[in-house]
This record gives sequence, C-alpha cells and structure tokens, in this order.
Amino acid sequence: MRAEQLEALLAEVAAGRLPPQAALDRLRHLPFEDLTFARVDHHRALRQGHPEVVFCEGKTPEQVVSICERLAAMTGSFLGTRCSERHAAAVREAFPKAVWTPLARTIHLSPEGTAEPSTDAGTILVVSAGTSDLPVAEEAAVVAEVFGHRVERLADVGVAGIHRLFASGEALQEADVIIVVAGMEGALPSVIGGLVAAPVIAVPTSVGYGASFGGLAALLGMLNSCAAGVTVVNIDNGFGAAAAASRICRR
Repeated sequence: MRAEQLEALLAEVAAGRLPPQAALDRLRHLPFEDLTFARVDHHRALRQGHPEVVFCEGKTPEQVVSICERLAAMTGSFLGTRCSERHAAAVREAFPKAVWTPLARTIHLSPEGTAEPSTDAGTILVVSAGTSDLPVAEEAAVVAEVFGHRVERLADVGVAGIHRLFASGEALQEADVIIVVAGMEGALPSVIGGLVAAPVIAVPTSVGYGASFGGLAALLGMLNSCAAGVTVVNIDNGFGAAAAASRICRR
C-alpha cells in the first residue's frame, strides 16, 4: 500500500464515508501477506517509498503470477525484474496490460491514471559504456521510470572512444543523478565522476574477456576510483542502482 492510498483511506474514515470495519478489511494484509512460498511485504512502500519488487529468477511462473496478483490487488501495480520469456507470458496472460521489456528483463503494471513524471521528481541519466552493457543499463532505466523519475539514456560512450562522451556534455551536467554501467576494466564511472557535480552510481557488468572474472575486475576498478562522489553497486545490479538513484532524487 502506498502512502497516498493509506492517507486517502484514513480521510474516508475521518469523514464518515467509510466504516472503520471496512477500512480494517483493506488493511488486513499489512504488514505482509503469507502465501506459504512467499510473504508479500505490503508495508514496504510505507517504510521505504516503493513497493516490494519481484525478483523473478529462480521462481516458477506460477509463483511470480501469484505474487503479482497480490501486489496488484493492494496497489494496482507491480514490478518484476530478471523476468524471462516464460515468466512474462504467464504474467501477461493474467495482466494483459503488463509491459514486458525483453532487453531489461523487466515486467511492470502501472496504476490506472499514472501521470508523467513531474520536473521535481529529478532526472536520472543512465550511461552505458558499450552496447553489450545495455541489458543492465536498461534494467536501471526502466526501474527508475517505474519509480516515477524522468530518465535519459546515453549509450555506447565508453573509454575506447571517449570523444563520444564529450559530445554529450550537456546531458551530463543537467542530470540530478548519473548511473554509469560498464564492463571490461570499468573505467567510465571514474571519467564521468571527474566531470560532474551530481552523484555517480557505478554498475559493473559481467561483460568482458577471461581476466575480467565475470565483472570482478570492473567492480574492483570502480571501488578504487579516484573520482570523488562515485559509489558502486553489485555486478549487473541495474535494479540496485536505480533504487539508490531514486532515493537520492526523492530526498
């Protein structure tokens, strides 16, 4: 349940338009709902500002659908990450309006009447070093959009051709938060961190040859950045970067 939903519910009770028992029925599943295989955290939006997000990988399509059904019943929306084609097919059969983004491996259902992000929601710029990094970058971008922010994208501007980055200096300076996604040696966040005043969230990817060790080289490179203001999330964790960027913007 989102904060505005709870506030509206309490206003209905205070105005006498809704009996307390009816309100209690709506709140019955707070703080969580036990589905035996999952305990759906309906209280998370009140605590953290965003509802629980479904990590689809490792779950059966039926389990994902069941969790999404309970989230939709409470908030009218849901978001799933690491969503495979099998997961997406099952969810879209239950929710034809759900949007699946294959590149990002996300699926989401927006509440009815969702408005465009306001200017005070902040702009998050998602930068990817190479085209091979786009799946992780797009996960970050889609999640940030679902969380209600304006998102700009800047693709294939890695250090192998750094002049491509310098051609987009205006976008870098206008962003409130910048998510930088890079594999190989993970150098791009340091470059951008040395150019901007905005917080930079670095995302190492598992893209690279053998000595990249599945993204470990990029992770260590980013952790050792000499540019101030660069923070790092886990390998391939576009979702985590978007969640952090959203909290920064909402503050």
